[in-house]
Amino acid sequence: MPHNQQQPFDVHATLDGRLGRTGTIQTPHGTIETPAFIPVGTKATVKALLPETVQSLGAQAVLANAYHLYLQPGSDIIDEAGGLGRFMNWPGPTFTDSGGFQVLSMGSGFRKILAMELDKARPEDIRAHQRDRLAHVDDDGVNFKSHINGSKHRFTPEVSLRIQHEIGADIMFAFDELTTLVDTRDYQVESVERTRLWAQRSLDEHERQTEARTHRPYQSLFGVVQGAQYEDLRREAARGLAKLRSYADRPFDGYGIGGALEKHNLGTIVRWVNEELPFETPKHMLGISEPDDLFTAIENGADTFDCVSPSRVARNAAIYLPTGRVNMDKARFKRDFNPIDETCDCYTCGHYTRAYLHHLYKSKEFLASTLATIHNERFIIRLVDQIRDSINGGYFADLRADVLGRYYAPREG
Repeated sequence: MPHNQQQPFDVHATLDGRLGRTGTIQTPHGTIETPAFIPVGTKATVKALLPETVQSLGAQAVLANAYHLYLQPGSDIIDEAGGLGRFMNWPGPTFTDSGGFQVLSMGSGFRKILAMELDKARPEDIRAHQRDRLAHVDDDGVNFKSHINGSKHRFTPEVSLRIQHEIGADIMFAFDELTTLVDTRDYQVESVERTRLWAQRSLDEHERQTEARTHRPYQSLFGVVQGAQYEDLRREAARGLAKLRSYADRPFDGYGIGGALEKHNLGTIVRWVNEELPFETPKHMLGISEPDDLFTAIENGADTFDCVSPSRVARNAAIYLPTGRVNMDKARFKRDFNPIDETCDCYTCGHYTRAYLHHLYKSKEFLASTLATIHNERFIIRLVDQIRDSINGGYFADLRADVLGRYYAPREG
C-alpha cells in the first residue's frame, strides 16, 4: 500500500431498514472483516496471553493504549523496535487509543469503567472535585501526573499524535475529552467544541507526521464523537467531525463513538451518530463487549469494538457462558468435571474442566487467568463473528433472539 494512500473500507452486506452492515478494512498488516471485536492489549499485551494465543482465538487486531505505552517503555523505544506489532510479536493490524480515556479515569473520577446507567452514577465517583486529581483539562490539552511515579507530563493533540505515530498502529484516534453522564449540559457543550478543535489539530498533526515518516506505512486516523446522552450534541459533534479536513485536505479515515452511554439508550445514540457520519467510513465503538450491547451497536452501524472486560472479568473468576456469566470460584463447581462450555471451541474448553478452573482460582494460581481469558476472549470474538455471518446470511434477527434469549434468561444461582 503506498505510504499516503488512505486505507479503504468496503461495505458488503447491509441490514434491511437499519444501519448495520458487514465490510472489510484494509490495513498495511492485513484485512479486518467487520463487524469485529478487537481485544485490548493496553501495555502491548493482552493480559495473561501470548500474542500467538490471541491470534489462535481468531482475533483480527489488538488495541493498545498510547498513554500507558508513552509512560512505559516509551513510544520512542517502540518506534525503534519497528512499531507496536513487531515489538510485541503481533503480525496483524493494530489500534491505539489516544489517551483521552485517561482524562476521565485519572483526571475526573478514579474509575476504570464508565457508568452506563445515569441513576447509578454518583458525582463523587466520576468528577471528584475535592480530590487530588492526576489530570487537569484546559482548552489546549491536559496536564497529567504519572500514576507510576508522580512525574508530570503534558498531552495535547499534537503530542498524542506524535506518540501514536511512534507506536505505529494501523488505526489511531484523535485526542478527545471523554465526559461523563453526570457532567452538566453546559460542560458537555464546551467539551464537544473542545474535542472538535482538538480533532482539527489532530488531523493537521497527523498530516505532518505522515509527511515526515515516509519510512513507515500509512496510519489511519479516526475522529471521536462525544456528546454524552444529548441528541443535538451527538449529531452536532458527528457533523462537525465529518466536515473537518487537514491542511492537505485529508478527512478522517473513520470515526470512533466514545463517551459514557446510558445502556438503555445505546442503540439510539449510535444511530444518531451514524446517521450523520459518512456511510462509507468505518465506525469504531469504544469500550463495548456485552452481548446485548454488541447486537444493538452493530444493528445501528458500528463496525469494530474494543473492551477490556473479557480479560478483566476473567481475572476475577467470571466466565462467559451461552446461558450468562458465572463465577467459577463458586462452591458448586468444586466437583463439576464438565468442560467450562461444551459449545465452545477454545483450547480451555477442549482440555480443562470447571472443577480444575475452580481449583486454580481458589489456589490463586496464575494459570486461572490464562485459561479463563482464553475462553472469554474467544467467546466474544466468536459471537461477533457469528453476528457478521448472520448479516451476510440474512438471519441476524433470529440469531439475536436465540443468543440473547439464552444469555439473559432467568436462572437459578
